[in-house]
Amino acid sequence: MISNQYSFGDFTLPGESGYEELTLELAKKWGADVIRDSDGTHLSDAITSAGYGIYSTICIIRQHNAFALEHPDAQQHTFLISDPVLARTDTVTIEPLRGYFEEQFEIDAAENSLKYWQVYDRTQNEPIPRERWTYENGTVTVRGCKKWHLYTVSFMCRRIWEEINMYNHTTNNWTSEHLRQLDPTHPLAWEYLQKWLKDWCEQNPATTVVRFTSLFYNFVWIFGSSMRNRSRFVDWGSYDFTVSPAMLDAFEQEYGYALCAEDFVNGGKLRVSHMPPTPRKRDYMRFVSRFVAQKARALVDIVHSYGKKAYVFYDDSWVGMEPYGEYFTTIGFDGIIKCIFSGFECRLCAGVDVPTHEIRLHPYLFPVGLGGLPTFSEGGHPERDALLYWKNARRALLRQKIDRIGLGGYLHLTQGYPAFNDAIERIACEFRRIKQLHTEGAPYTLPCRVGVLHSYGKLRSWTLSGHFHETYMHTLIHINEALSGLPVDVRFISFEDAENGDLTGSFDVIINAGRAGDAWSGADAWKSGRLIERITEFVYNGGTFIGVNEPSAADGFDTFFRLAHILGIDEDRGDRVSHGRWQFETVQDPPFSVCPVPRVNESLYLTDGRACVLFENGGVPQMTLNSFGEGYGIYLSSFENTPESARMLLEILLFAAKCDKLWISDDARAEAAYFPNSKTAIVVNNSEESVSTCVKTPEGTLKVSLAPLETKEIKL
Repeated sequence: MISNQYSFGDFTLPGESGYEELTLELAKKWGADVIRDSDGTHLSDAITSAGYGIYSTICIIRQHNAFALEHPDAQQHTFLISDPVLARTDTVTIEPLRGYFEEQFEIDAAENSLKYWQVYDRTQNEPIPRERWTYENGTVTVRGCKKWHLYTVSFMCRRIWEEINMYNHTTNNWTSEHLRQLDPTHPLAWEYLQKWLKDWCEQNPATTVVRFTSLFYNFVWIFGSSMRNRSRFVDWGSYDFTVSPAMLDAFEQEYGYALCAEDFVNGGKLRVSHMPPTPRKRDYMRFVSRFVAQKARALVDIVHSYGKKAYVFYDDSWVGMEPYGEYFTTIGFDGIIKCIFSGFECRLCAGVDVPTHEIRLHPYLFPVGLGGLPTFSEGGHPERDALLYWKNARRALLRQKIDRIGLGGYLHLTQGYPAFNDAIERIACEFRRIKQLHTEGAPYTLPCRVGVLHSYGKLRSWTLSGHFHETYMHTLIHINEALSGLPVDVRFISFEDAENGDLTGSFDVIINAGRAGDAWSGADAWKSGRLIERITEFVYNGGTFIGVNEPSAADGFDTFFRLAHILGIDEDRGDRVSHGRWQFETVQDPPFSVCPVPRVNESLYLTDGRACVLFENGGVPQMTLNSFGEGYGIYLSSFENTPESARMLLEILLFAAKCDKLWISDDARAEAAYFPNSKTAIVVNNSEESVSTCVKTPEGTLKVSLAPLETKEIKL
């Protein structure tokens, strides 16, 4: 157990006016040094004058309804696309907003917006000339249509209900005014926002940290009118909600070409960030990010001029504020705060170039969680939730330093949950000790350098598209989560990096994981002969390529996996149904532990019969090891993060990098980290069962017994 001497500091508690006694009681119990407000709450003078640091939450764009109603064009916009309408005559009428949540959107048919609208014949995938359609009173009329063809209209609309406020109303039963959102591209709105922030700083002298709830543009969350399909589209990394006539006009002026509605709606699929970005989208992302950084810098300068620090919450309206992008450091934030469920989100936060890194733990102090299950309500077990979320975070915190932790939500909900309050006290003590060890010196890391290869590379390190969780659809996020707690060096590289960098001098292992055509597998990036040459050279000279799901997949070549010659396995897309298949026997004594893959691909086949099959299902190879030159190609048909699969991945990496298993537990449910400067080992139990394990050290074997979910400190 971690000593309770680590009982104060580095903890941010959400306070509440009307619950002053509870606020100060839990601040003492949890060792808080900072108290913050949450959305919908306020801090009374009794709290702000109690001697704590004070974080004040502001969402710079959503507290200004009077101005928004007075200047409707200053509200934020987006493109939407209508549902397809079938032409039964030569004239079609389309109601663009039909099927959308009209409390969230209203059509903007002003001329500067209307010029960006597009009507499409979707059957032939052709735009309809402007002179053949008109808009009036909520309806588009298209003339000269082809009978039995499908038609859509892509249109500009204002977003009239800020999405996080909308979520709180629909989930947490808020009944307050629906908040709107301003767009800083509008000159009057930008002038107003700067003055508002100056006034706010003057009116809040007790605030020590201004906590921006991100900045200007929210992740995309499009509601439907039907409760059967309320969330029509959501993407935490999309830039669709940054669109406005002013932004598009400014883009054209700088880049010399115009974007259109189709660049965003993409035939109804939208430009989901799980698809590789087009060159036009990359240009637009870079343009918006530069705009956001310039405006954010002006706001941070205002905050600093009042002697306050500026932190940013990397969730909600984060779009355009890529923390690993080329413009982020120009903003000058003093800290970043990340809401986390998982270890990869801790690593995402920890690697950002700011002085202070803070994570918001789960569960939030809400009646129900984001998944809809009860937390602080009947049927909820928030103390167990807290420890299980902490288990995920703790793995990552042992590998990279985080400076602060905290909670969000409504403190009064903790009343009646003493076990939760005790769990947070324990978690806070464990965090402080781990942080202190990092401060004294970095933990031991195995000499294994891993490059995770996908379309975004460093720009989206440790994530897929912002605030995303492990799902069966996205293999790479499971791999990120497993890697987040492993004692290896992990970096994220793009395909351009791979083509132009020194792979052999930089990495021991390269991982590529995803479905064919997505941004994580790479899609058309694999049509580059130069890329194939570089990775082939890397593996032949001793590196290891790990491919998961449909790695290096691209149509139009002799193999579907472009690196099938390295992996020794490929996927039949239907053109090899008459070809024979290599027979094989599964290796009985593999060089690393092997877990059954969770999802089977029945279309896999060995290319030349040389690859060793480590796992099969129904006579189809699902995991293989192939020698290639001095290196290896390793293939897994799928990967799902569990203690056993994370251990398998670690053993694969150790095998590939030829590392000894120092400071590795012999039980996959337990993990160890060694801090050489402190001569201290931290051993953790990631299961809800008691575990007895042995940890290999340079001096011998360390035997450790752990209670369920226990963190144990061992001085050596």
